[in-house]
Amino acid sequence: MSKEGDIVEVIKSDNSKIKGILMHSHSKDSNVVKLSSGYNLAINKNKIKNITILKKLSKNKKEKIKIKHKKGLKTVAVLHTGGTIASEVDYETGAVTPRFSPEELIEMFPEIEEIINVKSRLIANISSEDMNFSHYNLLAKEIEKEVKEKVDGIIITHGTDTMHYTSAALSFILENLDIPVVLVGSQRSSDRGSTDAKINLISAARFIAETDFSEVTICMHENMEDKTCLIFPACKVRKMHTSRRDAFKTVNVKPWARVHYKDRVEILDSRFRKKENRKLKLNLFKENLKVGFLKAHPNMKADEIRMYSNFDGLVLEGYGMAGNLPINKTDKLTAENEMILNELKKLASKIPVLAVSQTIFGKINMNVYSTGRLMQEIGILGNLLDMTPETAFIKLAWLLSNHPTQVKELLSHNLRGELSIRLNETDFIE
Repeated sequence: MSKEGDIVEVIKSDNSKIKGILMHSHSKDSNVVKLSSGYNLAINKNKIKNITILKKLSKNKKEKIKIKHKKGLKTVAVLHTGGTIASEVDYETGAVTPRFSPEELIEMFPEIEEIINVKSRLIANISSEDMNFSHYNLLAKEIEKEVKEKVDGIIITHGTDTMHYTSAALSFILENLDIPVVLVGSQRSSDRGSTDAKINLISAARFIAETDFSEVTICMHENMEDKTCLIFPACKVRKMHTSRRDAFKTVNVKPWARVHYKDRVEILDSRFRKKENRKLKLNLFKENLKVGFLKAHPNMKADEIRMYSNFDGLVLEGYGMAGNLPINKTDKLTAENEMILNELKKLASKIPVLAVSQTIFGKINMNVYSTGRLMQEIGILGNLLDMTPETAFIKLAWLLSNHPTQVKELLSHNLRGELSIRLNETDFIE
C-alpha cells in the first residue's frame, strides 16, 4: 500500500498517467501528488484506476553533519527571518519546513561549506509582508551582536515581498557598517524544480568571501538562467515582478556586481564602501511613528488627504515627471481638486509631505509644469530627487526618527546611496 513520500504512478480512469510523490491530502476524496515541477496536483479518487509504487520513501535516519571551521575561510552569520529560501518539504504533511541550524543549512546547500564558515540562527519566523519598524530595529540589534563577535559578513534570509524596504531600512540604521550585510530571498520554494534558493544563497556567500564590500545589499537572480546573480544597491532596487526569479531590478543605477555562482565575482561598479575598520553605530527607527503612503489616482478626494492629519509624515506617489497631483480646478467638474489642494496645503504646514513618481525611473522635477510649481508653493517636498517610492518612505520615516528638525534639509542629501549623482539614459529596465 502506498504512503506519503512514495514515488508513484497514478493511472486515471481515462488511462492517462501521472508520476510524482504522494503527499498528504486534507480531503478524504482525493489523492495529492507532487509533480516534478514542484506543483501539487489533487486527483479525485473516483477518477483513479490504479496507483503503482515506483519507489518507497526511505526512512533511514540521516547521520548528523559535523561542521568543522576551516582556516582561510571567512566566517559568515546567516540570520533567518522566514521565507522559503532555507526550507524543505515534509512529505507527510505537505508543508515546507524551515531549516535554520548550521548543520541543516549545509545539508541543504553543501557547496557553502567550501566557500565560508557558517554560523546560522533564527531571528524571527515572519512573512515579509508583516514586517514593520520594530523588526528593522530587531534585525539591526542582531547584526550588531554579530559584528561584536567579529564575523566577516552577514547573510539575512528574507521574504521577497518587502525585502527592498528592509535593505533600505538597514542601510539607514547601520551607520559606519564595516562588513557586508546581504539580504537573500527565493521567488520559488525549495520543493520546486525551478527554485532559486540554492543559487541565490551560494552567490551571496561567494560575494562575501571574495570581496571587501561593506554595505547592505540584496543578492538575487540576474535572469531566468541558473548561472548568475546580481548584487543590488540597497536603496536603489525594487521588486518588479510577482513571480519571476529575476524579479529584482536596479532603479537609475547599475548593480554593484555579478556573481557567477560556481566560481567568481565580476565587479560592475566599484564605488561601494570598502572595509576601513569603522565602528558601527545604530540609528534606530521610532517604532510608534506614523508615516503614510498615498497613491494619486483619478477621481481622488480631499477626504483621502484629510485622513493623514494625525500622521507624522506622508509620501505622495504622484504622476509623471513632477509627481503631479490632481490639484487644479479647471472647470465645474474639477471642483474637488481645489479642496485637495487646500487639504494638502494644511497638511504640508504641519508635517513633511514628500512627492515621488509612479513612473519609478527618472527624477522628480517640479519646475517644469505649473502643477509642480504649485506643489512646491504649498510646501510639498521632493523636487529634483530620484528616490524609489519605497526608499523615500523609509528615508522619511528614518529622518523623522533621528533628525526630526532637519527633514527638509536632509531629504536632498545623499546619505546611503539613495540619490543618484547622475542619471544615464541607459539606466532603465530591460
